[in-house]
Amino acid sequence: MAVSMRDLDPAFQGAGQKAGVEIWRIEDFRPVLVPQSSHGKFFTGDSYVILKTTALKNGALRHDIHYWLGKDTSQDEAGTAAIKTVELDAALGGRAVQYREVQGHETEKFLSYFKPCIIPLEGGVASGFRHAEAEEHKTRLFVCRGKHVVHVKEVPFARSSLNHDDIFILDTKSKIFQFNGSNSSIQERAKALEVVQYLKDTYHDGKCDIAAIEDGRLMADSESGEFWVFFGGFAPLPRKAAPEEDNKSSDQSVVKLFRVEKGQAEPVEVESLTRDLLDTSKCYLLDCRTEVFVWMGRTTSLNDRKSASSAAEELVNGPDRPQSHIIRIIEGFETVVFRSKFDSWPQTTQVAVSEDGRGKVAALLKRQGVNVKGLMKAAPVKEEPQPYIDCTGSLQVWRVNGQEKILLSSSDQSKFYSGDCYIFQYSYPGEDKEEYLIGTWFGKKSVEEERASAVSQASKMIESLKLLPAQARICEGSEPIQFFSIFQSFIIFKGGVGDGYKNHVAQKEIQDETYKEDGIALFRVQGSGPENMQAIQVDAAASSLNSSYCYILHNGSTIFTWSGNLTSPEDQELAERQLDVIKPNAQSKTQKEGAESEQFWELLGGKSEYPSQKIAHDAESDPHLFSCSFSKGNLKATEIYNFTQDDLMTEDIYILDCHTAVFVWVGQQVDSKNKMHALAIGEKFLESDFLLERLSRDIPIYVIMEGSEPSFFTRFFTWDSSKAGIHGNSFQRKLTILKGGGKPNVEKPKRRTPVSYSGRSSGIPDKSQRSRSVSFSPERVRVRGRSPAFNALAANFENPNARNLSTPPPVVRKIYPKSFTPDSGRLTPKASSIAALSSSFEKSPPTREVMIPKSIKVTPESPKPNSVANSRESLVNSRVGSQTIEEAVEEEPEDEDGLPTYPYERLQVRSTDPVADIDILKREAYLSAEEFREKFGMTKSAFYKLPKWRQNKLKMALQLF
Repeated sequence: MAVSMRDLDPAFQGAGQKAGVEIWRIEDFRPVLVPQSSHGKFFTGDSYVILKTTALKNGALRHDIHYWLGKDTSQDEAGTAAIKTVELDAALGGRAVQYREVQGHETEKFLSYFKPCIIPLEGGVASGFRHAEAEEHKTRLFVCRGKHVVHVKEVPFARSSLNHDDIFILDTKSKIFQFNGSNSSIQERAKALEVVQYLKDTYHDGKCDIAAIEDGRLMADSESGEFWVFFGGFAPLPRKAAPEEDNKSSDQSVVKLFRVEKGQAEPVEVESLTRDLLDTSKCYLLDCRTEVFVWMGRTTSLNDRKSASSAAEELVNGPDRPQSHIIRIIEGFETVVFRSKFDSWPQTTQVAVSEDGRGKVAALLKRQGVNVKGLMKAAPVKEEPQPYIDCTGSLQVWRVNGQEKILLSSSDQSKFYSGDCYIFQYSYPGEDKEEYLIGTWFGKKSVEEERASAVSQASKMIESLKLLPAQARICEGSEPIQFFSIFQSFIIFKGGVGDGYKNHVAQKEIQDETYKEDGIALFRVQGSGPENMQAIQVDAAASSLNSSYCYILHNGSTIFTWSGNLTSPEDQELAERQLDVIKPNAQSKTQKEGAESEQFWELLGGKSEYPSQKIAHDAESDPHLFSCSFSKGNLKATEIYNFTQDDLMTEDIYILDCHTAVFVWVGQQVDSKNKMHALAIGEKFLESDFLLERLSRDIPIYVIMEGSEPSFFTRFFTWDSSKAGIHGNSFQRKLTILKGGGKPNVEKPKRRTPVSYSGRSSGIPDKSQRSRSVSFSPERVRVRGRSPAFNALAANFENPNARNLSTPPPVVRKIYPKSFTPDSGRLTPKASSIAALSSSFEKSPPTREVMIPKSIKVTPESPKPNSVANSRESLVNSRVGSQTIEEAVEEEPEDEDGLPTYPYERLQVRSTDPVADIDILKREAYLSAEEFREKFGMTKSAFYKLPKWRQNKLKMALQLF
């Protein structure tokens, strides 16, 4: 589309450069910018242009343009607003979606910008009306409709305005009454309370009484009597007569297509609607009765687009028309609703849309001295995915075997087979209670019977914990960062060992495919660091290689590590770490891409071509929230725009879709039958793909119960956890807050005391079984140099400054032994030693600004058995009589390995005077016994008895790793 400066109104210069809302009012047929302080105030005699700019995750700015027409605005003003909207779209590069909003019939998207509501004021500019002046408070009656956003309309202050179906708000000088029609829903009543709050704050300076009146309740209480006095006393309301059938508008399924030629809409006679009917050089109208879409081809002129808009206005203003929205869209940026009207719309249609159009406009404006930064696409923000979950908890894993589950040992719980299904249960410290995540993992070659068994058994585990845990359904190849962070070092082997896989796969295939330690196997190593690394077994063929990854190849005792030319030292370090798990105590032969040995190629069956690009994974997109209803296997989803935590109502089920995962949020007061169907609702949502985004059926599905929301869900909101403790339905909860003038004091749930179970129980895991170590002997010496970059990467895992602000940092809570008397504030000598030891870990190391090892995160109510401080307390308690901790330490033999000793300052990773020729994997071993005990708070032998992952965390905190 050709754009010239004479087509662009000066009022729009610089518009849409940053996220937010901008509003212009039409005055003398020109747009005039409305100040921020007046946003949300609309006058019935005026027309407005509203621009909503949204910053997307990919760095782009999305624009939605609305023009709002007051009920008393003139036709000339309305026409000007429509024309100026087209011009504003041109100024933004010609890709915005444009909506016509008529007072009293606004779209939910428009109303979501001005929550909780808009209440138009009498008056106007061009219409000649006088703006309403501040005057004595006038008693007014409003009707409220809407479950997700509220349509508010002032109605005559009379009994005849009331009915049983709607919510009414009576705003008097000293009190605001909300009248709840008997046929209205709990959710509508709760939303109307937000309007009550708005009226209280806007017109009463936050100082007035609130009363809720229930329809049908007689004058049994003083507030009901007070309400009815305003209407001349109580009398039953008549039943509203059923509306007459409007035969002319009853068939909403009829869709008609018109082509705009010379400003006139001409019908296009077709049997079915397809994308091929739309010509890029034309404009079209798609009449859906309550919605009229104006489709504008990319090569149409500005005048053509204005003519098409005028034709749409004529259509909706015709006789016998229902109230209709006009939505204007540009080719290549069609909305989901528009595309869904067509019988066929190619998923892969990509219109050649460059930044040229926007760039030309930007260049024109720049010559006028306008800052045009926002008109161009910004570079996407590159972020490492964050787990948003505490990774210091306890893990149990079961392999599903038919209708049973077999508990895996700690050394095997991160080793999965592609032909099997698994259940995992993870408990971790939350903000004020123990949190749980119970999930299922389906291998790509697992059988349907075992998948169903896994879901059934996981559901029973969740029921046994009173639906407190979050539930996850995870499929191989689509694992989320939370899953990998929990397991840390994760391996997927080919084949399977369960009965389900064996019974459904030919015996020869099982023998050929299932991993054997003494056979040929090739593993691709991937991940971002020591706490997130995976080894995936792939076909042992050269075509499985990729220049962007490192690989481990073994054939019995013959082991190779292969590094692609595009890998980093950190990638190579991960391969070394994973080799320690797959083949401990074995030395490998290093292979660089392009310099491989003949033996290496022989094991892979010869050379062949292989890719070089990293395996692409879908990026997380901007989240969308849907309110869902599920009946007889049918799912209905309604999108909620500009959502907040308050949009989650306890009576409903919601789905949050961020493209790489979906979260099914279930309110406490949802019917128990629908609660049990929550996972099926998530699967149905993926199948329906309401946003037409080609969702994978295998992306993770989480089921989140109200009151137990994990941080990896709440990060999508500005979350207030205190609201979770308010009881009652949505209306009662909001009324409690509104009448109380603020948030009530909520009694926080106490931390559950973990209980240990064994065998195949579905109870809470025994934390002593938790092991996520890189399994190899601490005495074993394998000199593998770590690069400085990798050391910095590893250090970042313990740096609270590197965490996302949405996730609270780990908190160290002091341990008070039984000998501590809170009233006296004094410790016995024995307890003093323990407290001193514990406090030593709370101090930040001098070389870092803040450093709290996650491994010692404990609570007074639920101490971690493996924490350093707790281990020391156990050591003291196991000693005889009145021995102090110091005496106990002296009796414990040191780990004398004959190594030379060096000062701590020279052994640190970032030392200015480092020691040469040491095993950098065991820097701590070169400390003297005294300095070791001073820094670590324990002896060397006690340290080496800790799991390897805990050793590494302590060494990271001391800059020895």
